[in-house]
Amino acid sequence: MGISSRISSRFKVEFLGQILTTISGGLISVLLARFLDPNSYGLFFLTLSVFAVLKIGAKLGIAKSAARYLSEYKESQPDQIPAIIRIAITLNLATLFIIIGALIFAREIIADLLGEPEIALLLLLGTPYVIFSVLVYDFRKFFQGLEDIKNASSIHALHKVSRLFIVIAILVLGYGVIGALVGYILSAILAFLFGLYVIYVNYYRSDDSGETEPGLRRRIMEYSIPITATHTATVLDKRVDTLLVGFFLSPVHVGYYVIGKQAVEFVETPVSALGFTLSPTFGAEKSSGNISRASKIYETALTHTLLLYIPAAAGLALVAEPLIGLIFGADYTGAVPVIQVLSIYIVLEAISKITGNGLDFLGRARSRAVAKGISSGSNVLLNIVLIPTIGVVGAAIATVITHSIYVAFNFYIITSEFNIRYRYLLKNVLSIAFTTAVMSVVVFLLLEFIHGWVTLLLVVATGTLVWAALSSIIGVLDIKYIASKLI
Repeated sequence: MGISSRISSRFKVEFLGQILTTISGGLISVLLARFLDPNSYGLFFLTLSVFAVLKIGAKLGIAKSAARYLSEYKESQPDQIPAIIRIAITLNLATLFIIIGALIFAREIIADLLGEPEIALLLLLGTPYVIFSVLVYDFRKFFQGLEDIKNASSIHALHKVSRLFIVIAILVLGYGVIGALVGYILSAILAFLFGLYVIYVNYYRSDDSGETEPGLRRRIMEYSIPITATHTATVLDKRVDTLLVGFFLSPVHVGYYVIGKQAVEFVETPVSALGFTLSPTFGAEKSSGNISRASKIYETALTHTLLLYIPAAAGLALVAEPLIGLIFGADYTGAVPVIQVLSIYIVLEAISKITGNGLDFLGRARSRAVAKGISSGSNVLLNIVLIPTIGVVGAAIATVITHSIYVAFNFYIITSEFNIRYRYLLKNVLSIAFTTAVMSVVVFLLLEFIHGWVTLLLVVATGTLVWAALSSIIGVLDIKYIASKLI
């Protein structure tokens, strides 16, 4: 099987898993909005944001560092795979012990800082969620490094889909915010048990395991440092802004902001799957000396990503108001301007998924960490300035401005590794911009006819057909080729 076929096969598996997890995550968001009042809804996601920040110290980039070495060693020194897994798990258990102790001690302090006393109990009850979700993350990264995308996708899907059914059952029983948190914990435990079994049977319990290579632990720890810096900065981008909204405004505004971010995550599903699949391939191709082939893979991936996400972002911005009203109800229309601003972020994040994740496997984690540190530090400062002055939309504007800087850095770094045809990319971007502009005019003229789900879907379908037809005529979209890779 050629590399194109292998990538296509892995992508389809990961894409299916991402679709399942995104749909389940979206349904949970909608159900929580329906079962909880806006204040409780915002409080719950504010708690999850605190957990996300705390998990920085628990992960420390160890799993991604281990994944990089698993990718390198799986062919040349497969006997080191158990050692790499063992080192990573041991290190993460140690960091988890420290973080959980700190959380239990500081939960009241955190609640006072946020001005939300009810969050202290949620932080205490959620400690098992932090532990097991971190370990599930570790297993998924191990599978990615081993290019075992099937199991990487399976553990992710099991975690998120089981969460949907467990949370639904608990919400129906009337247990509210605490019940939802228990659902998150139980789904994490279930995914952990699955991952532990697969890792142990397929990769750890091996007759081929040898003595640990001297210096391996040190190299994993050293490479985890820049990855930790990047991950820390990423969480600052994606979570600290939510905390600042809660600090300066209220849980209701947190709810608006979270809905906007979740809309972005939903749209990002395909490119997340593609970036996750391609990242270890970039590293493997570089180590084999196939820079030209890796460059063409990147160019093709980036072109098709922009072809999908530029018009998708424009369409989401146009239909945001009727979409939010139909899904979440009139109480959440405050999320509309947030989504419209974050539609720009959708395009930036799509480029980042293709570009940034691959840098870790190309050995450029340190350069990526510097770029992320600059953009994320700027994001925090801009949030502090803009949220008190223009409200929750200020957080969205800050995210777009600073993420633009990060994406530009990432693109520059990867062009130093690959041989990029700039004229080829520019030609395709201009063609995509033209088709998006025509599609946007059509959708805008049809907005006044949207009065419910049927008319909304008809308008979206019309815009999609216009985009597909124009893209095919211009030559940037080969429908038959895309279909052959997805079916």
